Amino acid sequence: MSNSLALKVRDPWSLVPSLGNLDAYITAINRVPLLTAEEEKDYATRLKEKGDVEAAGRLVLSHLRLVVSISRQYLGYGLPQGDLIQEGNVGLMKAVKRFDPDQNVRLVSYAMHWIKAEIHEYILKNWRMVKVATTKAQRKLFFNLRSMKHALKEGAENQQRASLTESEIARVAEELNVKREEVLEMETRLSGGDVALEPQTDDDGETFAPIAYLADDTQEPTRVIESRSRDRLASDGLQQALEVLDPRSRRIVEERWLKVNDDGSGGMTLHELAAEYGVSAERIRQIEVAAMKKMRKAMVAETA
Repeated sequence: MSNSLALKVRDPWSLVPSLGNLDAYITAINRVPLLTAEEEKDYATRLKEKGDVEAAGRLVLSHLRLVVSISRQYLGYGLPQGDLIQEGNVGLMKAVKRFDPDQNVRLVSYAMHWIKAEIHEYILKNWRMVKVATTKAQRKLFFNLRSMKHALKEGAENQQRASLTESEIARVAEELNVKREEVLEMETRLSGGDVALEPQTDDDGETFAPIAYLADDTQEPTRVIESRSRDRLASDGLQQALEVLDPRSRRIVEERWLKVNDDGSGGMTLHELAAEYGVSAERIRQIEVAAMKKMRKAMVAETA
């Protein structure tokens, strides 16, 4: 089919194969002709005023090659180009939806921001080494450090040197408005390789991987503090909670829950306590419930 007819078929999307065959996809979209300024404005106006879905499709279709071009800039992050293109296409569709033909700006200029933004989000969520870049400045550093480092090396006498010099670090930090320490940390993360935590073998022999000698998380400071807090509540906290009870309520709780005889048996039963105090077993149960609530309230206040 000739280029002149490519956008005149009833379903222009039939010309585009799936991203499963990336080479065929790129070849196909490169055959789709670009829209003239008049055609672009006409389609954009139809979409804006009438919600014309077909017009939106024509705008998207004619700019798919732009997404492929932008996706190539992000191949250094180890993610499949097909996935990058797919996310970029989402950004393109968002751009088409928001595009205003009355602003006298071509869609290609407007769409670049949305395409890059969508690809950036995808990389940040899925980059396999480490989750980084939580602030706007750090994101800028994440996506610009590679290119800036390459540009600095091109003008350096020793281009084989991998790490940045102090002056280069200071320059990058100043240009991207980040701290020197953030440049060093990001460079370390970007230059590091992936390490498998699990053994990468099917053999039955003894195999060691980093996961085998990672620190025991039970010794992690917050875990230690939580453990000590539980131990304190089990001893001092419980004793203080018992002290808020009247003598009868305290004895009932101790007999029912805390007393253990030498033979392993517990304390007195509801009926035994009822006989001792001259009330019904139900009344003893009510006192026990009320006492437990009072103790819980005291222990919560203690931890607050």
